[in-house]
Amino acid sequence: MERTPAPERLTATMRRHPFGVDVALTVAFVLITVVLPGPAYRSPAEAVLFGLLISVPLAWRRKAPIPAAAAMVVVGLLQLVALPDLLLADVAVLPMIYSLAAYAPRWAAQTGLGLGLFGAVLAGLRYYSYGAGDALLATVTTGGIAVVAAWALGNLRRARVQRLAALEERARLLELERDQEMRLAAQTERARIARELHDVVAHSLSVVIAQADGGLYAGRTDPDKATGALEQIAATGRQALTDMRSLLGVLREDGRQEYAPQPDVAAIKELVEDVRTSGLDVDLIEEGLPQPMPAGPQLAAYRIVQESLTNVLKHAGPAGRAWVRLQWRDDALELSVLDDGRGAAAVLSDGQGQGLRGMVERAALHGGRLTAGPRHGGGFGVHAALPYRTAAR
Repeated sequence: MERTPAPERLTATMRRHPFGVDVALTVAFVLITVVLPGPAYRSPAEAVLFGLLISVPLAWRRKAPIPAAAAMVVVGLLQLVALPDLLLADVAVLPMIYSLAAYAPRWAAQTGLGLGLFGAVLAGLRYYSYGAGDALLATVTTGGIAVVAAWALGNLRRARVQRLAALEERARLLELERDQEMRLAAQTERARIARELHDVVAHSLSVVIAQADGGLYAGRTDPDKATGALEQIAATGRQALTDMRSLLGVLREDGRQEYAPQPDVAAIKELVEDVRTSGLDVDLIEEGLPQPMPAGPQLAAYRIVQESLTNVLKHAGPAGRAWVRLQWRDDALELSVLDDGRGAAAVLSDGQGQGLRGMVERAALHGGRLTAGPRHGGGFGVHAALPYRTAAR
């Protein structure tokens, strides 16, 4: 089994536990902006306390952005009154504004932008009003630009999340529509086959039954009439068989009527040659001595190879390369069809995902198993094992 790369596993884990990620980031933020610079402030204890109070709401910035932002606003107002210093932890306002714009309702995002700009003005007036006017203007302008930038980035994140959600919903609806179409098509096909079978076969069977009853009765008194009834039964049966073959020929996708024996494992060699003439570079590798095998599993083996090579032509392209390997084991025939093409696309072999499912069902019908999936390093692989004798059920 192929292992998922560590970065992908880490990304998947972070997506499954967003609150845990936010808590870990908040802890790191507190360590860098609160604990380490705490002794440098004129009131270290108060600075650390307010730094914690204004930073902790970041842990809920995605889970509950509006309450977290409200708590941060209250702490910020208290800080303006109680502390003589602007804290490094005050930059927590920026990720909170980003979160409001990305995850909260529109009205909350707009309110967060307004409060952020107002807070930048208040902080400049509170901590830089005693200095030169240029310092105050620079502080307020820098804070305002940072607030607008955080809000704009949050809006971009919101748009991306909404776009992904819309694509996922569209994919879900398309899949649902496809499943419904498949069910309707299957029901329609069953109804059509039932009508055809009734029209073609029911009349002939009725004639056969009537002639058989009449022949049984006539056989006791008039052997000539009994012979005529048997001849009529034979003619009617032949006609019914001809009609049935015509019906099956109509139902075949290629429209041809084939009365030759079903293909077996030996026909795989000819199949590979036919595919090779289509432009695909394909090799057949056979290992071990062929063993006696019922017709059903042999037909299944042929169809699995046929479907797999068709998938290679469809999805890997004629420029690809493929290998068909037959391994005659002690108790089962193991076959593999490998290619170096685009791999995972072959799962949807017939455009509706039925090719792979059909191969799995063919193998299971004869007591075997089949697996398929992308190969390590590129390409796609189909592996099947078909026992020589199916266990009794």
